[in-house]
Amino acid sequence: MKTIIVNASPRKNWNTALMLKEAQKGAESVGAETEYVDLYDLNFAGCHSCLACKRKSAEKSKCYWKDDLSPWIEKILQADSVIIGAPIYFGEPTAHFRALFERLCFCVLSYDGGGSYFDRSVNVGIIYTMNAPKAYYEANMRSALEGPERTYERLLKGKVKVIAACETMQVNDYEKYNMGMFNAKERKESRENQFPKDLFDAWNLGAELSR
Repeated sequence: MKTIIVNASPRKNWNTALMLKEAQKGAESVGAETEYVDLYDLNFAGCHSCLACKRKSAEKSKCYWKDDLSPWIEKILQADSVIIGAPIYFGEPTAHFRALFERLCFCVLSYDGGGSYFDRSVNVGIIYTMNAPKAYYEANMRSALEGPERTYERLLKGKVKVIAACETMQVNDYEKYNMGMFNAKERKESRENQFPKDLFDAWNLGAELSR
């Protein structure tokens, strides 16, 4: 088994990255080989609509654009599972999350009927981290974020599972920042009491999708 871990957050050692590293440990605990990448270290953009992947002579399920992301798309499509993590900014995952989504899905999408050219399956895990309370996420955001989940399910043909860490702590010391709308005490309590449970959920996600 091979599992690719993708950090679509600009922060390499904070909430999203910590969740992904636990997911990586979970995958390795069941014997999976893993690779981890920080998308913000790569030079790439979203789909350029070059349509090279749609040429009749082209190898299917391959992104032909030459940049830092294309080799990782190839790795994902050759893997058994991919786990992608992103914080939520203004109600949406990061631009790097979206760019990967566009590139990965468009090259497997068939314009000969709307299905998928992909002839195997890849399990997909999505980890979101956010300021929103859990109840607000479940009532208002969960369904709004289902687009990538459903598209991955349809085009990559594997199991798709989403988990979310809510009311995360943005910084270690709130006194150094203009963040008066947040209750620093409550955020620290959430970090101490809830975030370990979120990390455990991430570990389980990695193990479940990599078995």
